[in-house]
Amino acid sequence: MKVSIVILNYNTCELIKQFLPTVIENSASHDVEIVVADNGSTDDSVKWIKTNHPEIRIIELQENLGFAGGYNKALSLIDSELSVLLNSDAAPGKNWLPPLIKAMDENYNTAACVPTIKDYNQPNLYEYAGAAGGFIDRFGYPFCRGRIFNEIEEDKGQYSQDGNIFWASGAALMVRTQLFLNSGGLDKDFFAHMEEIDWCWRIKNQGYQIIYVPKSKVYHLGGGTLNYKNPNKTYLNFRNNLFLILKNQAAKTVFIILIVRLILDLIALLNFIVNKEPQNAKAISRAHRHFFKLLPKYLQKRKQLMPLVTKRHHQEIYRGSIVWDFFMRNKHRFSQLNFRP
Repeated sequence: MKVSIVILNYNTCELIKQFLPTVIENSASHDVEIVVADNGSTDDSVKWIKTNHPEIRIIELQENLGFAGGYNKALSLIDSELSVLLNSDAAPGKNWLPPLIKAMDENYNTAACVPTIKDYNQPNLYEYAGAAGGFIDRFGYPFCRGRIFNEIEEDKGQYSQDGNIFWASGAALMVRTQLFLNSGGLDKDFFAHMEEIDWCWRIKNQGYQIIYVPKSKVYHLGGGTLNYKNPNKTYLNFRNNLFLILKNQAAKTVFIILIVRLILDLIALLNFIVNKEPQNAKAISRAHRHFFKLLPKYLQKRKQLMPLVTKRHHQEIYRGSIVWDFFMRNKHRFSQLNFRP
């Protein structure tokens, strides 16, 4: 097979029923296989697939390995040149695969590519999880073309040019299967959230490219597997963001950046308290405790990764502060930001 589309499932039977038929319809090709990797679900999703779509390959993982561990295991059992990590709540548009395959075939230095990710319920809008490609600022805050924090833009063709991005969303991510595995895949200690950003940063530090392909469209429900306001999501995002910086920031200022981030996180915690969201405030506190508890382990990971770095400076890193620009300078759109080498 040229391409394996791998859908990770954990107790998302209703989403599988809703979205899998669209994946099948819009991905039909003699050299494309669709794989559902099941993370030890206890609902009827595997049974439903076997009954209604026996042509779909199922990899039963027996236990919940999380987003990272589940995809690592599934892709280790894939023989295709290219693999697409596709969320169970994502509906690909028509002819979505050929532009992605073309982008990968034209430049072997491209490690991964991503389509435009639109809102399933409001297709005129970009979607939170990836929009028109991911970027990051100097303090490690991720954002997208078309989505900064919770400000989401309408797609008016303003980001219709393909090109390099810093990170690609795990909602619909095409990778070179063997390169993905050889690089160590996703960090299973992240469990879920930001592990795709970690992988993209790691692979870009080794000189590879991540490409945004606007001609390909995927419509993402968003929050289908874990609601955006869920305190557990808050915990994972804040904890993993600190791990992300510690592992991959090649500059000598990494610890200064981490100190600034910890201060900014505390401001976010106070903001949750003011807005009467105590569970999210507790989630940030728990994220910080666990970050310091696992600090020795992640320092060791950093020590192993730094010798592999061949490229330290990336034009896709925003040299300003997205927090300052968004909240203090009222810059809510990607086009308002001043990127410089």
